[in-house]
Amino acid sequence: MGSLFDIKLVFEYFPAIISRFHITLLIVVFSITVGMLLGLLIAAIRIYKIPVLNHIAVVYVSFIRGTPIIIQLFIVYYGLPLLLDAMGIDINQWEKLYFVLAAYGFNNAAFISEIIRSAILSVPQGQREAAYSIGLSRWQALRRVILPQAFLIAFPVFGTRVVNTFESTSLAFTLGILDMIGQAQAIGNRTYHELEGYAVIAVVFIVVSLLLEKMFLHAEKRLILNRR
Repeated sequence: MGSLFDIKLVFEYFPAIISRFHITLLIVVFSITVGMLLGLLIAAIRIYKIPVLNHIAVVYVSFIRGTPIIIQLFIVYYGLPLLLDAMGIDINQWEKLYFVLAAYGFNNAAFISEIIRSAILSVPQGQREAAYSIGLSRWQALRRVILPQAFLIAFPVFGTRVVNTFESTSLAFTLGILDMIGQAQAIGNRTYHELEGYAVIAVVFIVVSLLLEKMFLHAEKRLILNRR
């Protein structure tokens, strides 16, 4: 590393590093989308306590929530090919990015399932009983009464989850992904000025995290006003 911090290099490195931002964005959008779809399924399994599947879901959620994402990245990267190979499916030629997307998708599925489950269970029982008393079916009560209220409860926590996912994508480079951190490392190895590249990344993460927080806070206020 160079002996001095050169502020000029921060501006010089910025375009090259920010050019890899789309990798970070892809990981966030894909994993949140997959997490919502799988999370809904897992939440339904746990709420309705479907035999066998409920026990699997409990173990899965506990494992994901109890282990660091970096461990999950390596388990998916090294373990998934072995598991699928035993089933006659060869994915050894997959790009590393696919494994990163899978790992973050599995991770968000567990966390989002708990957000959804907790929100639904937080809706007062009296709301369900009132819906049934006016002739609504279980599905109608869920769609018209329970889910709208659960959505308002879950939204702030969901926003936090999106921000946390964005920040945790900084670990994707451990699998050799050329994201912003990977790009900063490559530049640092070439110029011996690593600190300037990490300063660029710090600024990007701070700015984007703050923007996401403000965006979700504004959306939450709008939702509350629209419900009144």
